[in-house]
Amino acid sequence: MTLLGGTGAIRQHLFVLAPNNSGSTFLTRALGLSPGAWSLPREGQHLPGFAGPSSRATGTGLLWAATPERIAAFADPAAYDWARTRRAWHFHARAETPAASVLVIASPPFVLIADQLAQAFPEARFVLLVRNPWATAEGILRGTPGPPDPAVAARHLVAAFAAQRRNRDLLGPRATSLTYEAMCRDPGAAAAGIEALVPALGPVTLDRRIAVKGSYDEQLRDMNAEQIARLAPSARAAIDPIFAVPRELFAAFGYAEPPR
Repeated sequence: MTLLGGTGAIRQHLFVLAPNNSGSTFLTRALGLSPGAWSLPREGQHLPGFAGPSSRATGTGLLWAATPERIAAFADPAAYDWARTRRAWHFHARAETPAASVLVIASPPFVLIADQLAQAFPEARFVLLVRNPWATAEGILRGTPGPPDPAVAARHLVAAFAAQRRNRDLLGPRATSLTYEAMCRDPGAAAAGIEALVPALGPVTLDRRIAVKGSYDEQLRDMNAEQIARLAPSARAAIDPIFAVPRELFAAFGYAEPPR
């Protein structure tokens, strides 16, 4: 039986912070199937009652970090009411077991506001997820109404990765860092790291079949090679020089060299 409305039962929040198109939908849904988890029917930013800027309401789509102005709009503390948002999230939450106590939440723009989340939810824990930026760019370009600009997508990802690097330093032991590639290569090890961070989730299983965004429903697997292969030469010509400037930024996450 599915339990609805977690008010009074939710005692901890687990935020999955990741640039969009990085595998966070799969990860969040898999975590939401854990026995200790409450989940939301969609991204936290898109639920009725969320009091803050969303990618839909701002018209920024998948490119909410593409310009300093967009970043400032999402990072503005005055734009959020976390007490109201907490009530809305708890109202919409659902769980599969009466023992569930951890609400799993994801919204890509939240990469920009880890400091606010850490303050508003002092018991919260965080999973910081990234993915090969070239594969991520392909997913963004494919999901953006055309004709999308590869350079804009690249600048968006540079800003999102920079925010994620700051999040690692800011959150310290309240977070665990994970790459999409490591999750696909060894889902058991990735699950163990999350279980250690949030024991109340209970057993976490990532090696499972999950429906994602209506586009596929299959076991976890690394889709990087096929997505990078879909990047047109003109897109690579626009993306590669932008990604080359902050090479040390991507190297800090294990992406030192561009794919061939």
